[in-house]
Amino acid sequence: MFTPIKRFLRMAAHVQLLPVLESGEETLVGGQAVMEGVMMRAPHSYCVAVRKPSGELVTEESPLAKLSEKYPLFKYPVLRGVGTLGQAMWLGMKALQFSANAALDESKPEELEKKKELPGWVMALHLAFSLGFFIFLYKLVPLYLTTLVEKSFPMVQNRIAFNLVDGIIRMVIFISFLYALSRMKDIRRVFEFHGAEHKVVFNFESGKPVTIANAQQFTTLHPRCGTSFLLVVMLVSIAVYTVVPAEGFVQKFLSRIVLLPVITGLSYEMIRYAARKRGSLLALLTAPGLWLQKITTQPPADDQTAVAIHALEGAMKLEERQGGELVIA
Repeated sequence: MFTPIKRFLRMAAHVQLLPVLESGEETLVGGQAVMEGVMMRAPHSYCVAVRKPSGELVTEESPLAKLSEKYPLFKYPVLRGVGTLGQAMWLGMKALQFSANAALDESKPEELEKKKELPGWVMALHLAFSLGFFIFLYKLVPLYLTTLVEKSFPMVQNRIAFNLVDGIIRMVIFISFLYALSRMKDIRRVFEFHGAEHKVVFNFESGKPVTIANAQQFTTLHPRCGTSFLLVVMLVSIAVYTVVPAEGFVQKFLSRIVLLPVITGLSYEMIRYAARKRGSLLALLTAPGLWLQKITTQPPADDQTAVAIHALEGAMKLEERQGGELVIA
């Protein structure tokens, strides 16, 4: 059994990976890896499938309204990226909690059913901790280190040079953090399920029957992956910070927080376009994200691929019962 503190820290590590593991596109079939399972979502439905230590598959599925249909404001460019990422994080937390109960607690089915709903304050606490850690690690630390570099190298006082150095430090921290997490046994398992999710989505998009054998023929590197998204966020950040006339450490730090939604929205539009125009210049700019997926996705075993297929089938069946259209990219 895990103590409350260990459980919180374990969950916190997984929450930090939510943007990396999520394919945030609300109109396409996509998914997310969770503990010992996969969450798959269709335009109006989602299904989480998790394999318990006993080998039993347990699922949670539910209708999921598109945010842009509930709130038309989120149909517009840039804003739709902010809304989609927010909904993806909320849904990811629900899926992660369900998978944690199934994979770690070894609960009986009726006990798992009672525990699967995450209290709102606990979800808010995890998300607040995750956001705070993100701001500290990727905003405050790079800015502080770049300020130290600036004192030793006057050439960095130039706004372009300053933000370029800041961006390079941020990406080094990001890649190092991902690599360190990938050395953890349970995180590596999540990355294998991440690979299974990508293979199954590719299989579905190809139009071929979705089977273990067919899915295993596809690559684990997918352009709509959250790993690619976060790397694009960091590249876009460099450009945005360069054109913002912020002076002094405090102004620069506050601007990095205030501009988060703008950078998120712009990055989403780039990923969205690149996924549809895979031979375009923007697609080339997102290529480093595919390379980075060699860390965040690992070849899955057949039983892991089977879990991803089970999750996709659950989401598709629920979508069909609602009369929804399953869109293939």
